[in-house]
Amino acid sequence: MVTTSPTTVEHLIGGRRAAGGRRTAAVYDPASGAVTKQLLLADADTVRAAVTAAQEAFPAWRATAPLKRARVLARFQRLLDERKDSLSRLITDEQGKTLADSLGEVQRGIENVEYATGAPELLKGEHTSNVGPGIDSWSSFQPLGVCAGITPFNFPAMVPLWMWPMAVACGNTFVLKPSERDPSAPLFLAELALEAGLPAGVLNVVNGDKEAVDALLTDPRVQAVSFVGSTPVAEHVYATGAAHGKRVQALGGAKNHAVVMPDADMQGTVRALMGAAFGTCGERCMAISVVVAVGEDTAAALLAGMKAEIARLKVGPGADGDCDMGPLITRAQQEKVRGYVDQGVAEGADLVVDGRGLAVADHPHGFFLGPCLFDRVEPGMVIYREEIFGPVLGVVRVGTLAEAAAVIDAHPYGNGTCIFTRDGEAARRFAEQVQVGMVGINVPLPVPVAYHSFGGWKRSLFGDLHAYGPDAVRFYTRRKTITQRWPSAGAGERTAFSFPSSQ
Repeated sequence: MVTTSPTTVEHLIGGRRAAGGRRTAAVYDPASGAVTKQLLLADADTVRAAVTAAQEAFPAWRATAPLKRARVLARFQRLLDERKDSLSRLITDEQGKTLADSLGEVQRGIENVEYATGAPELLKGEHTSNVGPGIDSWSSFQPLGVCAGITPFNFPAMVPLWMWPMAVACGNTFVLKPSERDPSAPLFLAELALEAGLPAGVLNVVNGDKEAVDALLTDPRVQAVSFVGSTPVAEHVYATGAAHGKRVQALGGAKNHAVVMPDADMQGTVRALMGAAFGTCGERCMAISVVVAVGEDTAAALLAGMKAEIARLKVGPGADGDCDMGPLITRAQQEKVRGYVDQGVAEGADLVVDGRGLAVADHPHGFFLGPCLFDRVEPGMVIYREEIFGPVLGVVRVGTLAEAAAVIDAHPYGNGTCIFTRDGEAARRFAEQVQVGMVGINVPLPVPVAYHSFGGWKRSLFGDLHAYGPDAVRFYTRRKTITQRWPSAGAGERTAFSFPSSQ
């Protein structure tokens, strides 16, 4: 059975809970501000032990038939579905998002596991007979070895499930370093995988901070690293991992724009933007943080609708089933986001809705901040340039769709964007030309389903391959091409000095 310690969160190495590291960090309930657990922070020796366990498990797991690997993941998927309510509660208790939001996260993670159970089909190679006289050629996809994943606090279940299920489906072993802010859900997942029959050492979890990250990035036995987090850290992970000869995919920050055209269904657009901007308290890499309103009338109608909807939005503990938005993850994040709001006011943006004074009954010490809505935001402002990662939405006014696209293209981030319109021609032109990796048309959060791949452009992604989906198979495998010829018995052959071809 899956268990969690009521006081201390350890690591999971070689199939067992393990201590390691002398430093600790507090884990909070964001709704109350209370410390609920103490987390052991892995030191370099702890990380090395986890990598050793993964390395030792690799030969046997690599030799396991893809169908048998898939069956383990299928059992894991069933267990996940049976215990998704318990997992959702763990997420809400430590991350702060509403239970409905946590359940949605878990469901998206389950879909990624389901895709990984298709490993026998996904790993089929390519074969061509008679590429030359009596010569056949084929390719196969082979595992890399020990892989690592470094995951963020905002999706403590879904993002790990983007990574390790596909990695192990491909025959690799894995070391996961989840966020130190909400570590219980990733540990729950790992123990559930053991219960499903995943052999000890195939998946290991080390909790820690930069010391653990750098130990993974510099260990020569780690072949590949997947990362999701802020752009400065993504750059560090990519540069350090690549310098040590690793394959790296590092997904960074975002500043996602929604373009609202004059012909948009304004009521539906407002509802969509409310969830996209303020769901998970804005702590999503796909959150809409900027609306580009095309036309003054469009901006006026949008702001009126948003103000009315924000007035009805209920903020409170995520475990309260009636709440629309929970707290931020930590006191430090709360103060950081509040500082951005202060900065926006100082820069001259019009603060239409001010959530800084929000008080939640019976939770005076929770990390709450109400929704904030800015109008007349300019591209030169800090609140426009930087990723805020909180419930702050800014409105930029432009005159045309071309101006809107130019604003988006000029931003250094290129994760996600969307357009609200009834004009098919405008939508098609925008989707084709905008310099962003994921585009929604009347869809505010264009997060690809599990059998497509997730990733942005520009400074939102470092590396060549996107996360999960078909790109994950390529990331977690190496292609090997074999060319074979069996000469006929007794046939004379002449020495050839020219470069081989099919001529």
